[in-house]
Amino acid sequence: MRDRQRWERSLEVFAAFLKLGCTSFGGPIAHLGYFRNEFVVRRGWLSEKDYADIVGLCQFLPGPTSSQVGFALGLLRGGKLGAFLAWIGFTLPSALAMIAFAAGADRLGGTVATGILTGLKIVAVAVVAQAVWGMATTLCPDMRRAAIALAAGVIALFAAGSLGQIVALVAGAVAGLALCRDAGQSSVGVIALPVSRRAGGASLVIFLALLLGLPLGAYLTSSQALAMFDAFYRSGALVFGGGHVVLPLLEARVVEPGWINPSQFIAGYAAAQAVPGPLFTFAAYLGMSLDVPPNGLPGALLALVAIFLPGFLLVGGVAPFWNSFRTRPTVRAALHGVNAAVVGILGAALVSPIGTAAITGWEALALTLVYGALLIRYALQPWIIVLIGAAIGAAMAFY
Repeated sequence: MRDRQRWERSLEVFAAFLKLGCTSFGGPIAHLGYFRNEFVVRRGWLSEKDYADIVGLCQFLPGPTSSQVGFALGLLRGGKLGAFLAWIGFTLPSALAMIAFAAGADRLGGTVATGILTGLKIVAVAVVAQAVWGMATTLCPDMRRAAIALAAGVIALFAAGSLGQIVALVAGAVAGLALCRDAGQSSVGVIALPVSRRAGGASLVIFLALLLGLPLGAYLTSSQALAMFDAFYRSGALVFGGGHVVLPLLEARVVEPGWINPSQFIAGYAAAQAVPGPLFTFAAYLGMSLDVPPNGLPGALLALVAIFLPGFLLVGGVAPFWNSFRTRPTVRAALHGVNAAVVGILGAALVSPIGTAAITGWEALALTLVYGALLIRYALQPWIIVLIGAAIGAAMAFY
């Protein structure tokens, strides 16, 4: 009877998250609103307080916040199987859409296709600008954190590659310890996720073993598959602040080595705005489109698993220790600094590679400003802007 109930709950989790995966437009913050309405208000799976505690845990950790919250909700409702099915249900629709786009993009050619890709790159500038603006208002509410963001942006802009981004995050944490000890208190609560301390410790060991072992294994074996898994795993492991921040990390991992060209990269990122579900499914597009093997469907699956895995290992690893850990003043202060640094890193990505690749003239700049106003001032959904941008790009290709 207990096994039957577990399966019924797991299938219920899958159905609920599949529906959300098909309908949740608007990015990570919007996803959290959809989750609250579905699981707190409508289904009553958990209380407002428990939901807020889960969101607080996932916002603290690197990784895709909304997918981590979904994973935790599935874990709470249906155990390990429920957690896995929650991820599958929420991720599958957008992953399939991005794989289909990649397959079609490989066949694109001619004037119209070139115009569409150009239009999508312009849209990407506006979407990232909206993300920077929204995150700055939330994560940099005072001059100290604004200064941290500015310094981190300068570091990320002039220290090319993922090393510059890591240095910016570390500098943000150090600055937070020095400047942000009185920047706000965290609420105290209890998260009842069914993860033992032993299982949590094992998850953290696996997370660190992969983080340290994958690059070594790729170097010793010269395996392209290991190098690719490491690139996406490391990107997923170092993302603070939501899906948009993965952009500069992935750019450093797949564009700089020459695995994919910048135009394909930016066009895929823009297309990811038009689909529901997590932005991390951009990895499926990249894995499908890489110029080096493994690519195609095996590459899409490998990239998708690699980029989500570290975030889920961290949720399972930190959950048993979170309630005692998060009350420490030093942790809160460092986190304030890291969050501010994330804003700076994303701002640097807005300048390069996004802005430099897309804004090539006054027309592109004007369209960027119009799209930004529609997103920020009039709160138009990103997928609508994507469709508008693609249509305008196709029309402009003939003039």
